[in-house]
Amino acid sequence: MGSTSDKISGKANEIAGKTKQAVGKAANDRDLQAKGAVQEAKGKGQVAAGKVKDKLKGAIDRL
Repeated sequence: MGSTSDKISGKANEIAGKTKQAVGKAANDRDLQAKGAVQEAKGKGQVAAGKVKDKLKGAIDRL
């Protein structure tokens, strides 16, 4: 996956995770809240991976 697609997928997972957490909280569903937290964390990881790829590409391009 490219850096841009990592960042887009990551943001989508973050938003979906936050939504699941909010719905889980409103419905008093701890399982849904937990799944949302995991999905949000996955999204943050994807965004971070995309940023790292950008930095590595920039460093390689400067060589």
